[in-house]
Amino acid sequence: MPFLPFSARRPSTSSFVLVMLVAAVLSGCSSAPRIGNTKVDDSIQAQGQNSRVRHIVLHYTSGDTPTSLKVLSQHDVSSHYLISDDSPPKLYKLVDENRRAWHAGVGRWGEYSDLNTSSVGIEIVNEGRRADGTWAPYQKAQIDLAIALIQDLVNRHRVTPSNIVGHSDIAPQRKIDPGPLFPWAQLAEAGLGRWYNETQAAQYQQRYQTEGLPGTYEIQELLKSIGYDVSLNGELDRATINVIAAFQMRYRPGLYDGNPDAQTVGILKALSTSAR
Repeated sequence: MPFLPFSARRPSTSSFVLVMLVAAVLSGCSSAPRIGNTKVDDSIQAQGQNSRVRHIVLHYTSGDTPTSLKVLSQHDVSSHYLISDDSPPKLYKLVDENRRAWHAGVGRWGEYSDLNTSSVGIEIVNEGRRADGTWAPYQKAQIDLAIALIQDLVNRHRVTPSNIVGHSDIAPQRKIDPGPLFPWAQLAEAGLGRWYNETQAAQYQQRYQTEGLPGTYEIQELLKSIGYDVSLNGELDRATINVIAAFQMRYRPGLYDGNPDAQTVGILKALSTSAR
């Protein structure tokens, strides 16, 4: 597991209750399958198998709960789960985890380009970026429920920290969700997702402020090493700027202008080092 600056903590009572509630939603009743009049015997399970789920992709909906439910259930877009903005939030299961939901679209993470096939998609009802340029905050209860759901998915599918991603991570040229207000550090504190060694990042930042930044090609290599889809052309072109902005939105959300400054590259270097 890549380095996390936060120690794993025993789940709180409220978190435990949330996990149990999520498990109850996911379980459901099962009956013996049949093909025609023949019962299918599934009492023997092969050892040579694993889950199809390798990634968890997080989104915001840009709309309210009724609109989001309608879009995700009646249009050519969907997700496995929707977390509403009710109080308390509701958890909707819209697509079975064994089936592909149409949430990721064209994107790439590491060697994977068909994220719909390899992922579970989670939509959180949130307005996103408003017309005035500000961002709508997430409700605490929504994040608590998201953490419980993600923990359950990780436990059942063995999703690695590096493969818990945002839509903007896998499609930085066209997507910005779940946005800069999504609390990735809080997820990392709960043992979910990848984070960086903050002391190491500060040391790299100091070095780059003193000695200058590495070249664009090296920065592109670092981005690619942690999963981002970026061309290794040595040019700070618009596509590279978009990838850097997506990285900043997740790991340095205070400023996400796509400029590869010393702080950004320091965090990137620390993260790529811990990922090896």
